[in-house]
Amino acid sequence: MDDFVRNKLSEWGLSMLIETFKDQEINEGHFYNLEDEEIKELIPKVGPRKTFKRQFKLLKVLPSTSEANDTRNMDMDPREESSQCQSPSVKRKRYNSATEESMCTVKDIMKEVEMKLQNEEKTKLNGFLKNKISDLETRKRKLVGVFGRTGAGKSSLINAIVGEKNLLPSGSVCACTSVTFKVEANNDSKKYEAEIEFIKKEDWKEELWFYKNLLDDDDDDAREKLTALYREDWKSKSVEELMDRKYFREIPEFLTWNKKTLKCESAEELSDKIVKYVSASNEEEDAVRQYWPLVECVTVRLPNKDLLQHVTLVDLPGNGDRNKSRDNMWKKMVGSCSTVWIVADINRAVAEKEAWEILQNANSLMGNGGECQRIHFICTKSDDVGVQSGAAVRDVVLKRNQVAKRKVNAEFKKQYPQCSKQFSFEVFTVSRNEFIERKHLQPDETEIPKLRDVLQSLNNNHSEALNYVSGARGILSLIQGTRCRGVADSKMQAFSILEEKMRHELKVLQKTINEIYRTFERCLTEGVKESQHSCKGHLKSLLHPVGKKGSAFHKTLKFAVKNNGVFKAKNGRKKNINMTLSSKLTGSIDEEFRMTFPNEDKSGPFKDAIDSFSLDTEGMIKTYKDVDLQLHFLKTEEDKLKTKLQKIIREDKKTVYSSLTATIEENMQKCYTDAAKITGVGSLENMRRTITDHVHDKKDTMFQMAKDNMLKQLNKLKEKILETLEETLMESIELSLWTDDCSFPDVSGELDMMETFYSQLEANPNPN
Repeated sequence: MDDFVRNKLSEWGLSMLIETFKDQEINEGHFYNLEDEEIKELIPKVGPRKTFKRQFKLLKVLPSTSEANDTRNMDMDPREESSQCQSPSVKRKRYNSATEESMCTVKDIMKEVEMKLQNEEKTKLNGFLKNKISDLETRKRKLVGVFGRTGAGKSSLINAIVGEKNLLPSGSVCACTSVTFKVEANNDSKKYEAEIEFIKKEDWKEELWFYKNLLDDDDDDAREKLTALYREDWKSKSVEELMDRKYFREIPEFLTWNKKTLKCESAEELSDKIVKYVSASNEEEDAVRQYWPLVECVTVRLPNKDLLQHVTLVDLPGNGDRNKSRDNMWKKMVGSCSTVWIVADINRAVAEKEAWEILQNANSLMGNGGECQRIHFICTKSDDVGVQSGAAVRDVVLKRNQVAKRKVNAEFKKQYPQCSKQFSFEVFTVSRNEFIERKHLQPDETEIPKLRDVLQSLNNNHSEALNYVSGARGILSLIQGTRCRGVADSKMQAFSILEEKMRHELKVLQKTINEIYRTFERCLTEGVKESQHSCKGHLKSLLHPVGKKGSAFHKTLKFAVKNNGVFKAKNGRKKNINMTLSSKLTGSIDEEFRMTFPNEDKSGPFKDAIDSFSLDTEGMIKTYKDVDLQLHFLKTEEDKLKTKLQKIIREDKKTVYSSLTATIEENMQKCYTDAAKITGVGSLENMRRTITDHVHDKKDTMFQMAKDNMLKQLNKLKEKILETLEETLMESIELSLWTDDCSFPDVSGELDMMETFYSQLEANPNPN
């Protein structure tokens, strides 16, 4: 027996077992490899054995930080690599796997504690504690948005990334330019599953009316949609006839607006089943009916994909969709992506208009209106060269990769000089063929492994694990603290100090936010003046486009007024009258907004002000040792609350920013409605005049209303922050310092384990 075993048994409160382990000559190497039967033989009593097994499991899933970690391998599997020999990505994967396993143990502990509380008397404190345990589960998947035109290689890229050769047939994903396609891990089953969400039946009927009445001769997208679902029937049948149930026999879920679920044993089988829901087929007219025009989103879940356990790949259409529900989902998804991948053929990367237009169209949604931190430009088909010799191919590929990276970086800086302040930008090159089929490729020939590393880093679960354990430790501290009586004076004094401190800190925070409010007010005042001055010119450029006159523009404008001011220009770019009118307003606050609400969550006035808020419970522990457990709980509550507030700010800032354009759109509704009713000779000029006159009459109030609404949203965010802090902390202070309950279970053992686990997590940061 060595000191390691003796110390562990003492640390776990099992000193009575030291002699037993000594008699059996168990050293550190044997200790780590004890089997269940051996443990049962060594520790026949149930109580000590349960304590040992719980601590033992915790110890094995996340090793201690002592140097003994490297010496306990006398019985280790020789196939295990030493950490020094592992690449950063392998280290990260192994670490995340170990942390996930250990978190299962921690969550099991908290489930047992919750069960114990269920057996106690139903008091206010009891309910409070159970709610706190439920609130520990707050993890959110990180979204990686994938953009790129059909044929750019998105399907092959996704297949290679997730390691599924037959998941997506080449060119299939979002070929219809409207379906949102998500790929994530199936954490609940070993099946390959797809969940299909349809648009509303009423929305499709309205969309059909648009197509039947306002279809442009050159609107290929609309024709493709109608032909996919109806074949040639759409040309001769009315809207009512096209809504007949016979067209939807295979998808009754569409008629009832339910989700359709498919389950398969393999990726290939699932791919065959979902293709008609995501892909515009190239087959002849007698092909199988396709349903992608009715689909809003398809979510594919793959078994045994640790890389996607907390990450979702979202294949996004480039410009949203004229269907309102699909367009709203598109905006929401783009705004929720923490990372965006732009995929383009390496031969056309710099000249690929669609790739750069995607950045242009989605920039505000990803930036100030979203939470994107990283943009990755992925050049595909890097090995598509005409040289036959293996060595020559490699030389050409490497040289072209370097040239492509340099040119794309230069183009990004040229077109988006301001974006470098908000997003990190990196260029990757990947081979034409799937990496999983080309094992001989070197890392500098294809960067699929680097992209997997990107996902693995996003999949990092260290901070979430640390937050979970910190919260659990606080809850256990409060439970144990409520069992102590006879410290009424200490509680009363601590309560008074904390209440006074909270009032003071809230005033300081309110003052800081008020200063931010006044800054935005000054910026928006200038924005209103610029908007009033420039709106006439902006409107003229939209209503009188160069190169498109008379009847050629009539249907376009007719569609725009029936679609809330949104339409496609001749060059295919999406135009939005409301965004154009609000551009000076958003421009007036863009820089200030970016600095106030940075997407990386590492700085900014709001975050700094919240981080500065403190009840100083740690400092009070030295003076009020009788209530140290309660003060520990309040410290963890404060930390958890700050994390929650950062999430609130990240979500609500999207509403604050988008409120400018939303207010303009609301003010423009009347003229859109009036213009949509105009028919007959001269209707184009009458529609133009209706819109122009409306903007002229409204410009003195419309832009001011947009300013006022944004400031109102900003003020609502301030009130939410202050109220959340005050109400949550006050409840925690009152219940923790004014309540005793000796009937609560003794959780000292669980608390010791949580302290140990927290210390281990703090000392073992995620490997780089």
